[in-house]
Amino acid sequence: MSPDRRGTVLIRVPATSANLGPGFDALGLALGLYDEVEAELTAEPGVQVTVRGEGEGELDLGEGHLVVKAMRRAFDRMGVAQPAGIRVSCLNRIPHARGLGSSSAAICAGILAARALAFPNGSDGGLSEGGSSEEGSSDGGSPEGGGFGDDEVFALATEMEGHPDNVAPCLAGGLTVAWMEQSGAPRMVKLVPDARVRPVVFVPATRLATERARGLLPKDVPHKDASFNAGRAALLIAALTQRPDRGLLMAATEDRLHQHYRAPAMPRSADLVQRLRAVGVPAIVSGAGPTVLAFSTPDSQDLIAPEVGTDWHIQQMDVDHVGANVQFPETR
Repeated sequence: MSPDRRGTVLIRVPATSANLGPGFDALGLALGLYDEVEAELTAEPGVQVTVRGEGEGELDLGEGHLVVKAMRRAFDRMGVAQPAGIRVSCLNRIPHARGLGSSSAAICAGILAARALAFPNGSDGGLSEGGSSEEGSSDGGSPEGGGFGDDEVFALATEMEGHPDNVAPCLAGGLTVAWMEQSGAPRMVKLVPDARVRPVVFVPATRLATERARGLLPKDVPHKDASFNAGRAALLIAALTQRPDRGLLMAATEDRLHQHYRAPAMPRSADLVQRLRAVGVPAIVSGAGPTVLAFSTPDSQDLIAPEVGTDWHIQQMDVDHVGANVQFPETR
């Protein structure tokens, strides 16, 4: 089977924040900051990549680009012949190596682009709300997708990323709980955060590789710490979906599994989290860091932050409720 060569596909993918404090490798939140990827297949051999915004002048512009790698993997997984040529144009807004899911966004964009180009009559969006969950799978509106539905998209994205907590909200939007079944298959449940939940991100100028941050984690943790986090993660889901008041969120965002172990790799982020929490702001490290995420709450709409310096970019964001979006430009 050969990919369809009709037109161009446009993929919009949101930034994400994983872990959210106690929900290590399980919870994720989609944020209203987006990368946009245009992809098309060409008869001219080779790969052409252009990048604007984040990563401009730094990223590989050929086969090594993560979107292209994801497209190649998706074509192989779908049993679709590799195209002669691929042209990709990226408008990147998600900061790289800051704990906001930039790699997950690129992976999801590449996989969805490949599916849409291979089966254009059956790809009109990202994952459906009920897709890849314990309640059953959905083919994501892809009747001609050769069986490459939402579960397969989620599985391949998780395989490439290494864990599902960032790819789940990137694909589905909203607040997600993701886990791995005993078989190794990833699953997720999408939840709807309370409309009053307003994340605020503090993005530092410095970067931190996820691999370095993950390498600081111990192989084992005390049973009491695991129990502590289990309770806080459950409380956080209740707080974000039903009662996003400051007192509840302060308790719900406590963590004993990963943030203090990673603090030596990002001392300024760890210090900012402590200072924000000291003045009653529910704050955590976003993903593997070094971005700090805080929640402005209904009883504290104007987040009062300590002085952080000029090398931090502070931005209030909406929660993204849609996730990855697929469009053909001529039909927009």
